[in-house]
Amino acid sequence: MDDLIFSLNATPPIFIMMMLGYFLRRIGLVTQEFADAANTFVFKICLPLVLFDDLYQMDIAAAWDGGFVAFCAVATLGSIALCWLVSRAFGKQPWRGEFIQASYRSGAAFLGIAFLLSIYGEAGAAPLMVIGAVPIYNVSAVIILELMRPGKVDRGVSPELIRSTIRGIVTNPIILGILAGVAWSLLRIPMPQVLGTAVADVGGIATPLGLIALGASFSFRRAFAVGTPSIVASAIKLVGLELVFLPMALAAGYTGQKLVAVVMMLGLPSTVSGYVMARNMGYEGAVNSSVVMLTTLLSSVTITFWLWLLKSQGLV
Repeated sequence: MDDLIFSLNATPPIFIMMMLGYFLRRIGLVTQEFADAANTFVFKICLPLVLFDDLYQMDIAAAWDGGFVAFCAVATLGSIALCWLVSRAFGKQPWRGEFIQASYRSGAAFLGIAFLLSIYGEAGAAPLMVIGAVPIYNVSAVIILELMRPGKVDRGVSPELIRSTIRGIVTNPIILGILAGVAWSLLRIPMPQVLGTAVADVGGIATPLGLIALGASFSFRRAFAVGTPSIVASAIKLVGLELVFLPMALAAGYTGQKLVAVVMMLGLPSTVSGYVMARNMGYEGAVNSSVVMLTTLLSSVTITFWLWLLKSQGLV
């Protein structure tokens, strides 16, 4: 019972905040325009400050775990390869690129941090997981969507694609927040109290504002407008990747915050930004949007289950 209570305390608050955003949108207190602006603000300002605030106070040399970062990177690459193999069963469909992206790409930076903050009160191992996984998420998404773009499957990797990919990585606000926090910590720069308080206060609104904005964008109608590709992609995202890579994390000896970070990396809902990217790169977006909605709806059950399972075994 204690293990179940731990799991229930960790996950429902996250989804209650999302449902609050959905309710506020339904009664007209929150608009889609507000949700879009809030998502942008959280992504570009609040989340980088959360990571910066967590890292600049940390002893990076003591906290750094290159093996864990490498594990997250390898598991992410393995997830992408697995999703690509599954996609081949559908043949050369115009939505194949968005199917692959929706199957592996999650909101690991935002929701992963939110869950670790909810459970442990700090971002903990989330920055290390983000370093290992998120750059690969972004690079792979651009390459996959470009190579499999409808009607342009055989274009190959162009110099402009390479340039835009590198540009996207070096200007990613999450990556910049991590680098700034690491540099501040390593250089042991004193943090003025006023500035430190401001950073903490702005970063503190990341989780509630981001979750409300995400909930405000939710559509039950789109969530259930799914076909076989969307159902398969959702099953891979919430269950399949956990079944394949979670035992590997256990075999590597990870427990506690690092194991929770791996669970979040593998099993969080597919990210809304993936849908936006797919639409902007010539895809219809129907599969991607359905997977986002379906995984967001069902992940409250699956994430709770994974946490309960690990907690019951004394691993978290």
